[in-house]
Amino acid sequence: MEIKPAHRVQSARPPATPDLAARAIELARSGRDIIDFSGTGSDLSPPPEILAAARAALDAAPDTSGGGAGAAALQTAIVAKFERDNDLRFGPEQVVVTHGARHALYILMQTLLNEDDEVVVPAPYWPGYPELARLAGADPVIVRTRARHRFRMTPEELRGALGRRTRLVILNNPCNPSGVVYGRGELEALARVLVEFPEVVVVCDEVYEYQCRSREPFATLLNVAPRLHERTVIVNGLTKTWGMDDWRVGYAAGPARLIGAMQRVQALSTAAPGAVVQAAAVAALAAPRELLAERNAALERRHAHLHAALSAIDGIDVQAGEGGHHLLPHVGRVIDRLAEVDDDFDLAARLLEQAGVLTLPGSACGMPGYLRLGYALDDARLVEGTRRLASVLGGPSS
Repeated sequence: MEIKPAHRVQSARPPATPDLAARAIELARSGRDIIDFSGTGSDLSPPPEILAAARAALDAAPDTSGGGAGAAALQTAIVAKFERDNDLRFGPEQVVVTHGARHALYILMQTLLNEDDEVVVPAPYWPGYPELARLAGADPVIVRTRARHRFRMTPEELRGALGRRTRLVILNNPCNPSGVVYGRGELEALARVLVEFPEVVVVCDEVYEYQCRSREPFATLLNVAPRLHERTVIVNGLTKTWGMDDWRVGYAAGPARLIGAMQRVQALSTAAPGAVVQAAAVAALAAPRELLAERNAALERRHAHLHAALSAIDGIDVQAGEGGHHLLPHVGRVIDRLAEVDDDFDLAARLLEQAGVLTLPGSACGMPGYLRLGYALDDARLVEGTRRLASVLGGPSS
């Protein structure tokens, strides 16, 4: 007898680049030096304060994870973070601690979505959004934003995507992979559309909140539209901010009834992260802002280097990022110029084979003809990586 997975699992597509990732591993095992521009993590390690808190918790031999919601100390720290940094008030019952922000998104969609619901996903997007929606039985509705709007979803584009089946809208701010940051005026314009659709829930994915370099201070949707408070969920985490990639701790805050349902789903699957990780998360949420400034200065320096290097290559158009860890260069003219390269997948494959550089094709983010490049790399690796990119794509470093 052939065992078939459930149809909702079959509808969720595998990652768009498994062959590239597998080939990169194969090349690395054979001795090739591979520089990975494809990821979302950071080379920066957690500050000593966070590591010390984890060691203290480990020495205390904790034996609880806080069930499906998270330990009270971490919930309290998250509530304090929202009040201090975002001028938002949540109660502990409105917070759930998860195994990273991705897990929070998964639990939210499993809790909220029914078969044939629709999820509005602006492109470019983090590749997991459409697949998490499909895994919950819903249909992603992709809104292709435009370079002339700096890849921001406009109110008209949002209105055109909303319909009677719409259940969820994803707003990633700052955006992975475009680096776009929505300002208060842009959020207000989107909110005016959303208030006309009272059955629609909004999830604000703000994992890059502290890597915001736009001219105006970061604002979340609820800062400009508090009337959406009862149908907005904010998802965040510590991975991007403090280099806690392998710690896997995230959180979501929103309406008490929905968060309570998410807690039940989590309690039946994994429970909250372990107590050692949660103790480190409490320390991270309370870490001095001066430490954050130092880390962001390093990211800004790396952003400037990669943006300048890409801008110098003939055939590449790239907008400066306003936040996050990524740039999204348009490589259509490079593809047209290179023999035996038909699309962004072919270009990424050539970069890997000829230059030992792993990138993410823009098609995986809903943007054919682009590449996603992460710049949260060690300075020396970033410089060498851009030299290799130019050697294949063409440029002054070639």
